[in-house]
Amino acid sequence: MTRHQKRVTVPRSWPIARKNHKWVAKASPGPHSSEESMPLVMVIRDMLKLADNSREAKTLLYEGKVLVDGKVVKDHKQPVGIFDIISIPALNQDYRMLRDEKGMFFFKPIEAADRKKLVRIENKTILKGNKQQLNLNDGSNRLEEGDFKPGDSLILSIPEKKIEDRIEFKEGNLVVVVGGKHSGQTGQIKAIHVVKSSRPNRVVIAGEKDFETIVDYVFMIGRDQAAINLGAVK
Repeated sequence: MTRHQKRVTVPRSWPIARKNHKWVAKASPGPHSSEESMPLVMVIRDMLKLADNSREAKTLLYEGKVLVDGKVVKDHKQPVGIFDIISIPALNQDYRMLRDEKGMFFFKPIEAADRKKLVRIENKTILKGNKQQLNLNDGSNRLEEGDFKPGDSLILSIPEKKIEDRIEFKEGNLVVVVGGKHSGQTGQIKAIHVVKSSRPNRVVIAGEKDFETIVDYVFMIGRDQAAINLGAVK
């Protein structure tokens, strides 16, 4: 495996210039896939503009001045993905990674009170001793008791990652779309269509205009109102 990749090959979700330099850092294996994340060094330098070059960005990391989901991260290739929280204690500032209407990543400044992590249950496994393991979209697993279902979202405290709320994947609840041509849009689930084939299930969402997308692009964000601050989509 190569340690770098060419700029022209990076995912379209990366809001960077593709012709300034030939190479970019390649994210290490971690909580997000390479298609759904950016390496931390590029987040610090290119998106948050906290450093002028890679050397300065790496120095900030080595000095423990950058937190991801409440924990100090020093690996400059750590993948950062949707809904991850970046904290800069020295500036008293927190940011949440989101996707805009073009499917590109951007960071929304948030208040300390909104320092919460949104994760989606991808599936669940029953382990020895009848223990229930929840497999989450950020690559983490949790042993939990309760009636959890794939598609549900969990609101986690940062940095403890205790479950503050569970938002069920069901009609009437609020969602945000994180992929496809409706990326960045929010609305209520109007209907869930189970497809009896290898194709993904589909969801009808009621907003300014009703639209349909696949279930893989949908994150539950609340009931009557959003549980986290998404702000205005860029």
